[in-house]
Amino acid sequence: MINRLYDTSLSLLTDLYQLTMAYGYWKSGKAEQEAVFNLYFRKHPFGGGFTVACGLSSAISYLNEYGLSKKDIAYLRTLTGSDGQPLFEEEFLEYLKNLEFKCDVAAVPEGTVVFPNEPLLRITGPILQCQLLETPLLNLINFQTLIATKAARMRLVAPDDALLEFGLRRAQGPDGGMTASRAAYIGGFDATSNVLAGKLYGIPIKGTHAHSWVMSFDSELESFETYARFLPNNVTLLVDTYDTIQGVKNAIIVGKQLRQRGHDLGGIRLDSGDLAYLSIEARKLLDAAGFEKTSIVASNDLDEHIMASLKQQGAKIDVWGVGTKLVTAYDQPALGGVYKLAALKNENGEWENKVKLSEQTIKTSTPGIQQVRRYKNERGFIADMIFDVRDNLSEKIKMIDPYDFTRQRTFDKKHQYEDLLQTIFQAGKQNYEIPPIEETKLRVQQQLAQFHEGTKRFVNPHTYPVGLEKKLFDEKTALIVKLRGGKE
Repeated sequence: MINRLYDTSLSLLTDLYQLTMAYGYWKSGKAEQEAVFNLYFRKHPFGGGFTVACGLSSAISYLNEYGLSKKDIAYLRTLTGSDGQPLFEEEFLEYLKNLEFKCDVAAVPEGTVVFPNEPLLRITGPILQCQLLETPLLNLINFQTLIATKAARMRLVAPDDALLEFGLRRAQGPDGGMTASRAAYIGGFDATSNVLAGKLYGIPIKGTHAHSWVMSFDSELESFETYARFLPNNVTLLVDTYDTIQGVKNAIIVGKQLRQRGHDLGGIRLDSGDLAYLSIEARKLLDAAGFEKTSIVASNDLDEHIMASLKQQGAKIDVWGVGTKLVTAYDQPALGGVYKLAALKNENGEWENKVKLSEQTIKTSTPGIQQVRRYKNERGFIADMIFDVRDNLSEKIKMIDPYDFTRQRTFDKKHQYEDLLQTIFQAGKQNYEIPPIEETKLRVQQQLAQFHEGTKRFVNPHTYPVGLEKKLFDEKTALIVKLRGGKE
């Protein structure tokens, strides 16, 4: 669906080094060597204790339509090296032109709450193809996961209020605006002002009028009356153009006129000033005039922290219109997801585990063909364990924290669990049905309800236990020691 936004092939939505590596694999005869890559992130965004996986639907759409067009190949033919000669030889371009996607893909369903170092996607297939998918998959997953997480945090602050996404005008281009609208809805928002998102994704749309509408009339009251006359079934009046309290009073006058015509005043919107004080005073005026059901909408650079503060101050806000700080992920504009090689099949057809080392422990990758097992009890989710699907797990399973090996847990058959990664593609063919967006949205709230409240708090959140199954922990440790020149 995202392809329809630009009506063009997105197969070159990649970094040049993916193509140069692909060329190198092809030249060295490694193009068809089987590999496993994992897409994951290293740290929760916004200083939080959870992250909401999002973007899989877009990734599926991308993979289903993958393939370089004649125009793509013609463009690659124009690329030159430092000597002015063609960067890629013609035979390689012909290979790319005929490339058929044939990877296996496993992924965590959209709307799943996830944690650092857990694979959100596992890609298995020819290394050349896996490599070409790194940049586009990160692009499609990173941003939507970031926005869905931001939206979910706001839903936690206002569990019973209406949340409206108003960010299109401030979004990072049309694609940023579209994907932000979708991810915000999945994360917990009720509607968007983005009409195209409503059309393409089936998201409810909401909107009223701007200050310019009020300013275009001789008086605020006249602007309200005119709007209510032409759109009596969509009346939320922006009351802060000149004087907010007087604006509320004018809205009440129009509300009474609406009732005489069989309609009602849906809401008023506050877009500036002391939102706590003004919402409290507006509520008093509305209730005294018999408009107890008229909503008070607040906007003005809101985020979850401002919303929480307004709640603590007793603000009488029923509907929150959030724009810039949601769709731009204002306080952390990137998730920092990565895509790492975890296993490679050798000439004997055997898998060899791979690990990327770093002086920073957090950047050392985990080897193997990974799956994530989420354990639960009657109170909810209790721990996530990453294991290698090739290992035969014993009846008693030990999980070790890779960053503190003294932190260990043991699980046995009495513990309920679910394995998070589901098969999406087999040999390049989709065999997974994408759930309706409403189902994905519901999944987020169902998931969050299963976690301890401490995991969801904004300040010093509880660290949810995530670790490696002992065999995988030992394999990772042995590989690190070997690569650093020690003895196994």
